[in-house]
Amino acid sequence: MADPISALSGASYDGFASIREIGPLGMITLRAKPDAAGLAAAISAATGCAVPAARRVVINGDRAAGWMSPDEYLLVLPYDQVAAALAAIAGALAGAHHLAADVSDARAVFRVEGDKATQVLAKLMPVDFATLEPGELRRSRAAQVAAAVWAQDGGFTLVCFRSVAGYVMGLLTHSAMPGSELHA
Repeated sequence: MADPISALSGASYDGFASIREIGPLGMITLRAKPDAAGLAAAISAATGCAVPAARRVVINGDRAAGWMSPDEYLLVLPYDQVAAALAAIAGALAGAHHLAADVSDARAVFRVEGDKATQVLAKLMPVDFATLEPGELRRSRAAQVAAAVWAQDGGFTLVCFRSVAGYVMGLLTHSAMPGSELHA
């Protein structure tokens, strides 16, 4: 495996909230029926996490399993462990109809942190962040692009397609500029 390169070389911005591109992270899209024999074992083998319920994310240290749709899960893990995780998934789901694909290099991941991190995202996403519960994953749009977001470690993790990483970084940076805070 080639040395991984993050989408924006770790770009960051400190405004009224802190924005940083993190990565590279290993990511696997797993498609399987929720009742597939071996699904729980496959997700656990790759991430150490339980199968997430609808619109939830289960986090286990530097690994996570997120529900993306009724038959789709996003598995997050260290980049260098994707190949082993794919093999473990194939073994756990042997004989069950499924698809596991390495999408690590097709995604960009950002962290939005600080006391006013919610304001940055609220400007860009049609999400009621006041009701976003811990462990809840929301698929939405960040301005014009598809994104997934969840609260984690006092901030938010946002995942989008790598091809729009520069655009999303620009949106987040502009949204976090001092003086543009939202007022109640």
